Amino acid sequence: MNAIPQLNVQAGETSSAGFLESVDQNFRHAMTFLDLPEGLSERIMQCNSTYTVRFGVRLRGRLYSFIGWRSVHSEHCEPVKGGIRYASNADAEEVEALAALMTLKCSLVDVPFGGSKGALKIDPREWTPQELERITRRFTQELNKRGLIGPGVNVPAPDIGTGEREMAWMMDEFRRANQTDVINARACVTGKPLSKGGIAGRTEATGRGVQFAIQSFLRDPRTAGLNGKRDVKGAAVIVQGFGSVGYHAAKFLSEEDGARITVVAERDGYVANADGLAIEALKQHQIKTGSILGFEGGASFAGDMTGIEQPCDVLIPAAMENAIHAGNADRIKAQLVVEAANGPVTFEADKVLHTRGITVLPDLYVNAGGVVVSYFEWVKNLTHIPFGLMERRRRERRNQTIATALERMTGKEFPADIRDEFLEGGAEIDLVRSGLEDVMRSTWTRIAGLIEQQPELGDYRTAAYVASIRQIADAYEAIGI
Repeated sequence: MNAIPQLNVQAGETSSAGFLESVDQNFRHAMTFLDLPEGLSERIMQCNSTYTVRFGVRLRGRLYSFIGWRSVHSEHCEPVKGGIRYASNADAEEVEALAALMTLKCSLVDVPFGGSKGALKIDPREWTPQELERITRRFTQELNKRGLIGPGVNVPAPDIGTGEREMAWMMDEFRRANQTDVINARACVTGKPLSKGGIAGRTEATGRGVQFAIQSFLRDPRTAGLNGKRDVKGAAVIVQGFGSVGYHAAKFLSEEDGARITVVAERDGYVANADGLAIEALKQHQIKTGSILGFEGGASFAGDMTGIEQPCDVLIPAAMENAIHAGNADRIKAQLVVEAANGPVTFEADKVLHTRGITVLPDLYVNAGGVVVSYFEWVKNLTHIPFGLMERRRRERRNQTIATALERMTGKEFPADIRDEFLEGGAEIDLVRSGLEDVMRSTWTRIAGLIEQQPELGDYRTAAYVASIRQIADAYEAIGI
């Protein structure tokens, strides 16, 4: 087996470099279970390119300069795909690590994209919406000049600090600059508003994927479950991060699956209620006040960062990378850690958790819901046909025929409490959720099946990396690289 290369990480760099190093270490660990042709492991691991863009925008009577990045990790499959985040602590190393994870994630869930990621070093809270629009449009112009945005080359999506609004601005700016292909311009980004070519279910997609990942794990008889249970009903769940991902995951697990969300932790502290927090009420409180603290439905612990260390059955880190590290891994009191964020558990912490018998569901799998539904949106934009348009009424007529036949055969009326749901042909949101659930379930089967065949892999993260890298290697070999 050829030597395993290392990514370019310098000692003593910031926490984002620690994040990149953890991704590198996971790569190299997984490579020890693969026998790849000479040089191929290096080709797979290395980031193809990272572009730095600097531009000025005249605001508030003066010229402000901004710096951003777009990293393309792998073009073994095109277009490449990955979000763009707006954060004051963003840097090139973080972007490269996130791009690498996108490559692996897309491969793992079998979505036909390569990996990319982008960031703009900015605190969006410091700018008005009008100013943010001008900044975003200028950033888009810089990306477009370098071929770093487009339906067939590079497709951004929302990330931390960005959302539907920013994607609509980027799409509109791209369309203005590419008048010869306006028919497909909407597919240049995903995560757009419905009115601009978005898809139902995209906003909730990552959180919904977290729910499906937990369900897939617990329903698998090859796993230990939660104290022998095969669901989360009544289970104590801690969620770190109450943005879109954390909020939706908490909402679905509590309202649909009966879990108790006992702690929600944020950057300014945490709120707790042993009987379970009312997630929707907590979200409305956060929207109104700008913080989860002070919520009447739970006890607030301002400035306390130990929320994730409280006892629970399931811990869902859904905030930033490196949330669980060597310094606090031995204080985690969960049976199951579900990585809803990118890289929330460092390489060293992962080993500590494994030694302590704590199961970790890896980010490559758990938070893939966003890119899966982004793929659905991209397909919708390129085909110019909403999901379900061609068959919804046919399904309704078929189901009506089945219901009528059952009534005639049994002499009884179809149960009223399920009749409407049975007869409904499926709106776009239903089809999106169905497709996402199918991808998450089949991907879990792939991960669990691999570790069953190769128990020496030891954990689900390694199995996910091995499955993903193997598929990328096959793609490179198939095109002669």
